[in-house]
Amino acid sequence: MRIPAILLALLCAVPAHAGTTLDAIRARGSLRVGTTGDYKPFSFRNPDGSTTGADIDMARGLASALGVKVEFVPTVWAQLNADFAAQKFDIAMGGVTNLPPRAAKGPFAHTVYVDGKRPIAACADRERFTSIASINQPAVRVVVNPGASNEEFARANFPLAKLAVHQDNATVFDEIAAGRADVMVTDGIEVDHQSFIHKGTLCPTAVPQPFTRLEKAYWVQPDAELLTAVNNFVDEQMSSGKWQQTLDAALAQP
Repeated sequence: MRIPAILLALLCAVPAHAGTTLDAIRARGSLRVGTTGDYKPFSFRNPDGSTTGADIDMARGLASALGVKVEFVPTVWAQLNADFAAQKFDIAMGGVTNLPPRAAKGPFAHTVYVDGKRPIAACADRERFTSIASINQPAVRVVVNPGASNEEFARANFPLAKLAVHQDNATVFDEIAAGRADVMVTDGIEVDHQSFIHKGTLCPTAVPQPFTRLEKAYWVQPDAELLTAVNNFVDEQMSSGKWQQTLDAALAQP
């Protein structure tokens, strides 16, 4: 049977080098995990240098399942794609969204969380920013973190608003709390968790539904055997309820 040219191109877009990366992991004795460390509840780098979060716990469990230790490789959202292409790590974890430009460079494992973008604002404004149109106004100050899907979404949907790029994702929500910005649109789980952290100050706005649909998953270097191993681990964690327990525990942390 002749394979159509367009299908053949898609199949060849990301070569799956069977076992190459997994062999390197085993030879090295460590799984290199790229993570930004600035996205609660998935990944957060503490002042003492330690890294915590639901995906950090999952990374440790995955490394154990592979029979190796874990090595966390710091990256930033604006540099994540380039660092992945440069093979600075074997897998990216920490609330990474499955996006086409990323998937073109390497496969994503099975989805661990389905989400969508929603606004977060001062609690007094929770009924004010309930649509894209209500945010896309000249007087509205929108804040974003640089170089990832939040900035891309804001630039595409809020051209009339005053857009400020805050360089530190770990403190970007403080801009709203301090009154220097009005609203941020980010992943729903981050909205809910930051509202929990800034209880009484920041709130999810009363949108009828998320603005988008997105999937969180682990981004794997092109290696069919490694992808299978990651999928098997994820499937076991999901089916046993361990992943939900891990996520719930991370969500309960300030």
